[in-house]
Amino acid sequence: MNITLCCTDTKTEPWLEGLRAALPGASVTVWQPGAPQADVAVVWAPPQQFLDEQPALQAMFNIGAGVDALLRLRIPDGCRVVRIDDGGMAVQMAEYVCHAVVRHFRELDAYEADMRDGRWGFRKPRTRSDFTVGVMGLGVLGERVARALAHFEFPVNGWSRTPKALEGVRGFHGPDAFNDFLAASRVLVNLLPLTPETEGIMNRGTLSRLPQGGYVINVARGAHLVEEDLLALVDSGHLAGATLDVFRTEPLPPGHPFWSHPKIVATPHTSARTLREESIAQIVRKIGQLDRGEPVAGTVDRARGY
Repeated sequence: MNITLCCTDTKTEPWLEGLRAALPGASVTVWQPGAPQADVAVVWAPPQQFLDEQPALQAMFNIGAGVDALLRLRIPDGCRVVRIDDGGMAVQMAEYVCHAVVRHFRELDAYEADMRDGRWGFRKPRTRSDFTVGVMGLGVLGERVARALAHFEFPVNGWSRTPKALEGVRGFHGPDAFNDFLAASRVLVNLLPLTPETEGIMNRGTLSRLPQGGYVINVARGAHLVEEDLLALVDSGHLAGATLDVFRTEPLPPGHPFWSHPKIVATPHTSARTLREESIAQIVRKIGQLDRGEPVAGTVDRARGY
């Protein structure tokens, strides 16, 4: 089997070493323009030229969870797109979201400001039952986040395209239940895949349906959020603030309001990073499934976009 790597802005040597060690009978190389046809590719943000030169690819394994950028390219008809189901990202995402929720719930940002200013004081404890957390998107990452939040005894709502039953999570599904889900969620966590249907889903109309004092956490894609609408709702007082790890333009441009807004926490797309060793083990397992003609977990439905 011929395997090629085409990973933009990624150190390829460790991936080469790991794949060669796990698949000693395969040829594993880094793609260069004009390279021979490969059977399988491991990719991250490949250029269109790569796909144009590899018309007989059987499968592409995307080393990140999101495939929205990849699906905007022209992909050979016979090529299966397979995403990483976890790759060590789920536990990282749960850590990040739980930290953001607890920081907001316990008003730790305000305590930090007080201590910097030399003020010693207390705030009235908030009632946990008043802080229902709504998780949009209940895939591998969303499910892990919802379960972690429930462990902290927050009431948890979950919204997904189709029905999903998770212990300790109140389920909502489909467009008809979306507004009810928003109205019942004090904190909104976005873990949806980015598709034409979900782009801009967090806008003035939807975010206004959150209860007064709602809080937004976006760890999926920047294009899910209409940034100007979020700023307007925070400045008006309807929303208490936001924690944002993803943005429409990355890196976040100098002078962007998110850099300095006192009610917005911004981090540089680091909520969950692909862990190489776990991802290589998963890719190798899935290549074996492909080779044996078995169903391959994580195969993307191109029509749905995930």
